[in-house]
Amino acid sequence: MGEPAPLEPNQLAAAAMKLLIEDPLFKVGEAEIRGNTYRVFENAPENLRAFFAYGARHGEKEFLHYEGERLTFAETWRRACRLANALQSEVGVKQGDYVAIAMRNFPEWCIAYMAIISLGAVVVPLNAWWKTDELKYALQDSGAKTVVVDRRRLDYLRPLKSELGLTLILAREEGEGADYHYKDLLAGSENDTPPDVDIHPEDDFCIVYTSGSTGSPKGVVLTHRSCISTICSWGFIATVLKEARGGVSLFGDDPGILLAVPLFHVTGSHSIFMLSYLVGRRVSIIYRWDPKEAVKIINQEKLTNFVGVPSQSFELIEAAGEDGMPSLIDIGAGGAKRPADHVKKLASAFKKASPSSGYGLSETNALGCVISLHDYQKRPDSTGRPVPPLTDFKVVVDGKEVPRGDVGEIWIKSPANFRGYHNRPEETAKALTSDGWFQTGDLGKMDEEDYIYIVDRIKELIIRGGENISCLEVENHVYEHDAVAEASVFSVPDEILGERVGLVVFPKEGAEIDAGELREFIAKDLAAFKVPERIWISPVPLPRLGTAKFDKIMIKKVALGQPPALSV
Repeated sequence: MGEPAPLEPNQLAAAAMKLLIEDPLFKVGEAEIRGNTYRVFENAPENLRAFFAYGARHGEKEFLHYEGERLTFAETWRRACRLANALQSEVGVKQGDYVAIAMRNFPEWCIAYMAIISLGAVVVPLNAWWKTDELKYALQDSGAKTVVVDRRRLDYLRPLKSELGLTLILAREEGEGADYHYKDLLAGSENDTPPDVDIHPEDDFCIVYTSGSTGSPKGVVLTHRSCISTICSWGFIATVLKEARGGVSLFGDDPGILLAVPLFHVTGSHSIFMLSYLVGRRVSIIYRWDPKEAVKIINQEKLTNFVGVPSQSFELIEAAGEDGMPSLIDIGAGGAKRPADHVKKLASAFKKASPSSGYGLSETNALGCVISLHDYQKRPDSTGRPVPPLTDFKVVVDGKEVPRGDVGEIWIKSPANFRGYHNRPEETAKALTSDGWFQTGDLGKMDEEDYIYIVDRIKELIIRGGENISCLEVENHVYEHDAVAEASVFSVPDEILGERVGLVVFPKEGAEIDAGELREFIAKDLAAFKVPERIWISPVPLPRLGTAKFDKIMIKKVALGQPPALSV
């Protein structure tokens, strides 16, 4: 299938205007949200329960595929309704309660997510790479008492059960210590309609945790309307492109996508799971990331789309080999910026599959910019233009918008923005302006054609393969080692993952540090992706600024000019 000719701006504008006028789903109006006026989709589903019911219109068409199991759209929704009723009647979950999910990607994750939301509770997806202490922090912070787990997370949480007063529901696997089994709750519930609760557009539906510069992960509170605004905006742009391309869809004639990123991130839950549920796209779940297995599934299932962190899409080049992936027509990247060189290599390796990318954050329900097709080939270092028709961007320095081409902080305004950080009013006030703009902490610029270019970050974060890592959080764990006097954590550039975690330490007087032993010490309590992969041991105290803070720019510069004591 050859790619259509490049689209002209007037073609896209005409297609967008036609859709706004003719399709009731995308009719734009205005609504007041938390004291500010936003553009909204007037006829969008009022809440995610209605959204899920709407998506079930795809009926007995296949939706979820995992190894030998296959579920249709209708059956997925039926199971979600039955589980929602069981959670309400058997487990005692009420509207407004916080219910966590702590498991790897399984079909049960998707069904539990839909069920929790549909009974008016607030879902709390927990990072499946976290260990006991990290899980404990999020459960205490969110207040979630009911947790749907797999066996590994059951083992992590069992010691906390009495202390935190947890009710554990074990899904899929067998294990000791759970209060309920998912399969038993499902088998004992026969009601295929969702619980009758009144869910408003601005009710909370989710708390998703994201690492910030303050150390501990922050709970990003998302509302029903904010999520629906994102999914419908993506549906809008996909429909515009299909109209402008003469009926050729970015999703393909028989759309299917590989789920190779965690569902606990908005890329997985929103960009892949919920968008697929809206547009009728099959989702194949891979047990764990393996590029050769990914290619095998894509080819066997004739999948048309792939979305992953940049390192994953790049690894597909070698894994696909000469046979390629003939069914694939789009290779998307999310979670981190894709190196410009990768765009060229992907386009060269996969002639029928166009690379695409986007920019969004947990705080925006993943909505932001998108770039694909010839636009991306022409501007591989851009993250795209704001997704129409609800999203506004501006570039700001000292509270004032700067001229096009100048670098400043990226600010975003749309009804997809989060409500605030859970239990953190001061940080919420720093992130959201009084007139509704979200201050992203990313530095970038906008050109005359509205293309956004991300150039740096204000926040002290490492983004490793799409995972946000707080330098402060890692440093706090390093300082628990008895021999460490000073520590500085920073990003190490990496062609595959974008960044890796680097660490420089200075030992206490009379102490010696073994880099390998130090790494093992850090790994005991931190998720594997946070553990430093490059460690330097400084013979002198770390340099400081006039403010007495460490001079991180100098520390990083000196370290990267020397071989590390440990490299993994």
